[in-house]
Amino acid sequence: MAASTHTELFELLDITGADAEECARLLATPPDESVLRSMAALEQRLGTFPLDSIREDNASETVWIEALLRFAPAVHTHHLHLGISPEVSAASLADMGLQLRINRRVHGRFGLDTWGWLTLHMAGNLFRLGRLQFHLVRSPEETSQAGTPAEDQRWVLGVHIPEDGGLSPALVDASLAEARLFFARYFPDKQAAVATCDSWMLDPYLADRLPESNIASFARRFTLDRCTDAPTDAVYFTFRQRGLQDLDRLPRDTSLQRVVLERIDDGGTWQLGHGHLAL
Repeated sequence: MAASTHTELFELLDITGADAEECARLLATPPDESVLRSMAALEQRLGTFPLDSIREDNASETVWIEALLRFAPAVHTHHLHLGISPEVSAASLADMGLQLRINRRVHGRFGLDTWGWLTLHMAGNLFRLGRLQFHLVRSPEETSQAGTPAEDQRWVLGVHIPEDGGLSPALVDASLAEARLFFARYFPDKQAAVATCDSWMLDPYLADRLPESNIASFARRFTLDRCTDAPTDAVYFTFRQRGLQDLDRLPRDTSLQRVVLERIDDGGTWQLGHGHLAL
C-alpha cells in the first residue's frame, strides 16, 4: 500500500521517506492479535497520567510501531476534546517520526528501539511546547506514598529535550513560559509548581568543561538534587551510538564531542543529573 494512502496520519506524526513506506506496509493488512493487545494497553493508559512508559520483555518493534500508528488518531482526538490546538497536538505526536529517523541513524534500518518512550505520548499527557517537551505527572514522592488523597497529590512537569534544535536561553525561556500558560489553561486542577529534569546534560562535569555553552546555561536553571551513573547516555545522545564500543572511530570535531569522549578516555563515568526548578 502506498504511503500516500496514509498522508494525513503521516503528516500528523511527521513520518517521511522510507519510514513512511515501511509504515504503510504495516498498515496494509488488518492488525493481528499482538497489535490489538498493544493497542488495548495504550487505550487503558489514555488520559491517566502515567509516570512510566510501557515495558515489555522481548517486545517486537514492528508490533509496537503498528500499534502506535493505529492508536495515534485516538490521542489526537483526545487532545482536541481537551481544547488543545491541532498544532500543539501534531507537534507533540511528531516525535514518532523523529524517533523513526533517529533509529535509522543508530541502526541503519527501519525500526523503533525507543517505542517505549512513545507510549508516554500516547497517554495524552506529554506535549511539545516550543523547544522542549513537558510530561505532566504526579510527583514521584506522592505516588510512592500509598493512600495519599487525590486532592493532596502534587503534580510536576518532567522536562525533556528533543534533539532537533538549539538550547539558547531565549528558546528555553519561551518554552517554559508557554508551558506555564498551557498547563494552567488545559489542566487547571493539576497545577504544577515544579519542573524536573533527568539528563546527562545536568551532569556537573559538562558545565565545568563547557561553562559558556547553552547546555551549561540550561543546566544552571535546575537545582541539582543528585546524580546517578549512566555510562552510555552521553555517547548515545551526542553520537547516536548504543554502547561504548569503537569510541576511537567517533568524530571529535566539536568541543562537546571532545569533552564526551575525553572523559571516558580518562577513565571517568558520565552521569545523569536529577534536578528541579520552580515554575
